[in-house]
Amino acid sequence: MPKRGKKYREALQKVDRTRNYSPEEAIRLLKEVAYTKFDPTAEVHIRLGVDPRHSDQQVRGVVVLPHGTGKERKILVFAEGEDARIAEEAGADYVGSDEYIQKIQKEGWLDFDVALATPQVMGKVARLGRILGPRGLMPSPKAGTVVRGEDLPRVIEEVRKGRVEFRVDRSGNLHIPFGKVRSFSEQQLLENLAAVMEAVLRARPSAAKGAYIRRVVVAPTMGPGIRVDPAEAAALQVP
Repeated sequence: MPKRGKKYREALQKVDRTRNYSPEEAIRLLKEVAYTKFDPTAEVHIRLGVDPRHSDQQVRGVVVLPHGTGKERKILVFAEGEDARIAEEAGADYVGSDEYIQKIQKEGWLDFDVALATPQVMGKVARLGRILGPRGLMPSPKAGTVVRGEDLPRVIEEVRKGRVEFRVDRSGNLHIPFGKVRSFSEQQLLENLAAVMEAVLRARPSAAKGAYIRRVVVAPTMGPGIRVDPAEAAALQVP
């Protein structure tokens, strides 16, 4: 394990690592342990009682955070014809098909945070799977990023407002950003966390047995983790 810096060690001393904090206490402490000069992202890491090796225990979904992510996100839409016009009018940063596929393949261009695609062009976009897939940027029907033309304005607006995708990793964990530590109030962070937990519970696969939410930890970027009582976190409700 790499040696931690002085500021990290000082922040860690404020956290009782044997205790499960209430969500309210955890959010309050989250602000206290953030030591970076920049405004760190608030992250929640959730250990699930699923086995991702089985296809019927995959956990994937989207959540629209009530107060957004605190980050401007660049949106690429793979579309042609009338769908491309709709995407442009809806405010997408980049809209096109073949030109962007080639730009990604030949130049390694990845100057965007979210990629959407219409069903009509997915046959072409599929060629980018090996590039976009590992980075979590590949449009997918399950993630709600393969979108019909008439639905593009709604989805683009959701992304602008704070639409976040999540997907369980190989170890059965989720890693989801839910705001900015300093610029968001405690109440805003708590409400965003509630929206995340609600979406994760809604995404529970029917094949999952036993306890579903095993562990919940919140942390600022580069800061120490704070354990949250799983039952209290799961009971949070969006106002």
